[in-house]
Amino acid sequence: MDKLIELEENQIRFIDLFAGIGGLRLGFEYPYYQSPNTKGPKLGTCVFSSEWDKYARITYEANFGEKPFGDITLLNPTAIPKFDVLLAGFPCQPFSSVGKREGFSHPTQGTLVHEVVKVLEKKRPKAFLLENVKGLLTHDAGKTMKVIESSLVDLGYSFDYRVLDAANFGVPQVRKRVYIVGLRNLQRVKASRIELNWPIGTQNLTALGPFIEKDVTGYSISKHLQKSYLEKIDDGRPHIVDCETEAPAKTLVASYHKIQRLTGTFVKDGETGLRLLTLNECKSIMGFPIDFEIPVSRTQMYRQLGNSVAVPVAREIAKMIYNLIQNRKSVKRI
Repeated sequence: MDKLIELEENQIRFIDLFAGIGGLRLGFEYPYYQSPNTKGPKLGTCVFSSEWDKYARITYEANFGEKPFGDITLLNPTAIPKFDVLLAGFPCQPFSSVGKREGFSHPTQGTLVHEVVKVLEKKRPKAFLLENVKGLLTHDAGKTMKVIESSLVDLGYSFDYRVLDAANFGVPQVRKRVYIVGLRNLQRVKASRIELNWPIGTQNLTALGPFIEKDVTGYSISKHLQKSYLEKIDDGRPHIVDCETEAPAKTLVASYHKIQRLTGTFVKDGETGLRLLTLNECKSIMGFPIDFEIPVSRTQMYRQLGNSVAVPVAREIAKMIYNLIQNRKSVKRI
């Protein structure tokens, strides 16, 4: 993929809705990020952000120097500065079947995705990226996705979507998410499903072991909880790892701190012989820089990283979108 023009005046302007702690923003600001000391050219500039959770806003401000707008339902889209790309990791909600549906706005009314629809309608950006759990595709027997698709077409955006696994992008964690990318249609071109050249990553998965810290204190799981809950059934669960583990971690979820034996990944280490993943280990499996600040409680830290986007995946999608904006000939309609 050709590298984009790196001049300051050619930076892509984007907005960060349902921003969380800024995982998408990190990827879109520096898509050619190499290390904490070598970020590469800054190709994207965030001109507006929105996030309602007060703890996530604290973390966001600590790292980006700005406090996001709060409740998006109170946002007037006309107040948003001009931008090229909309980013939104919106929550998944059911759509009501009550009432007569007319136009694109009615089917999404009362849901948070409706706030995205309103911004797209008013601001007409060149492109957008929506991110969600892969279950969005089958949510409410597929009705949720059908409503979203029809709304995008009615708005005049052609789109494509793909489920990508962070494990294929250098992150030692299995994390499958659906990404929806849309492009504003040119005049006289009917909106439709299109076929994009998505990044595919690699099949060589990254081992978790090298990212595991040794002799950690303060993250231990009590012996009582280990015996009474984690070890109560000999079924190969939960996922226990150490410095030699070659497989990636299971998906980090927002409720990780609740120590769930079926979904959690735990480390053979610590004062009691078994512990939770540390802050640095969680940053690593999400692809966040180690110097990324998370100035909140441990419970909030797990929630914030568990709700976030794997940064390396965001970077690869940013490259694709930035190149699509510059070269629409690469879009295939289906």
